[in-house]
Amino acid sequence: MAVFTDVSPQEAQTLLNALDLGTLQSMQGCASGIENTNYFVDTDRGRYVLTLFERLSFAQLPFYLHLMDHLAQRGIPVPAPQPNGQGEILLSLKGKPAAVVTRLRGANQLQPAPADCAQVGAMLARMHLAGRDYPREQPNLRGLAWWSETVPVVRPYLDPAQAEMIDDELAFQQALATQPDYLALPRGPIHADLFRDNVMFDGPTLSGFFDFYFAGCDTWLFDIAVCLNDWCIDLATGILDPARAQAFVAAYDAERPLDAAELALMPALLRAAALRFWTSRLWDFHLPREASMLKPHDPTHFERVLRLRRTAPWSYVRA
Repeated sequence: MAVFTDVSPQEAQTLLNALDLGTLQSMQGCASGIENTNYFVDTDRGRYVLTLFERLSFAQLPFYLHLMDHLAQRGIPVPAPQPNGQGEILLSLKGKPAAVVTRLRGANQLQPAPADCAQVGAMLARMHLAGRDYPREQPNLRGLAWWSETVPVVRPYLDPAQAEMIDDELAFQQALATQPDYLALPRGPIHADLFRDNVMFDGPTLSGFFDFYFAGCDTWLFDIAVCLNDWCIDLATGILDPARAQAFVAAYDAERPLDAAELALMPALLRAAALRFWTSRLWDFHLPREASMLKPHDPTHFERVLRLRRTAPWSYVRA
């Protein structure tokens, strides 16, 4: 969450009036993240997040906003989009798409224990199951097609060894995507970016998932792999912690049992998830956009993660 577009209190209040959300009491720009403009907004009626979408279009956004609404109605703890008097949840502010959603309670758990990972794994499985009857379709916009387009753009910024690894991994993932076992993997709406900073805990209890603006339809296994590569690693080295990884997947597996292809392809999807974020962080780091409070992530982190997933693969084994 960064601030690319400045919003005045008066402009925010006009939008709040249209949503009947009360009188603005405080408004603060959010410094974390790099995709959208976000403000924490408190009124005399509640706590909200105001988002202006800097890359996603009016045509793309209904998928994300209605997915959040769909999940919220099925008991998944996610921010609920707020409608105006006409029932619309996709709004406009300063000529850009906008939305106001409820703000979740609690704080991020940035040093998760196995028990925390288990809660996230179980809720991720419930989220996948709750999304099975979601009627809208949209591909993962940061999936294989995007990697194939973006790797050549960031490749000039890499040294020869880095370029060799990213080319080899992209070729591996392109070949994998044509295999029958991969094509048969269970699919549906996924979060696709469920890092530690996109989950809230109220004390010891998970209180919600948020920031669904990378969501899309893809394999559920890819969603699991994204989580494992963040929740279950040592951030300094990228090394996977077997205790946290086992707790995460066991809890997921208890809610939605993994099939044989998912178990077999987990090491390959861990590599895919690492490639996705190495590529996007290279892009954001070397080709940044101007923004107030923008802090691009270090791309070398996911370079390390990818190298480890290639040389030291991890697989889940049921107890």
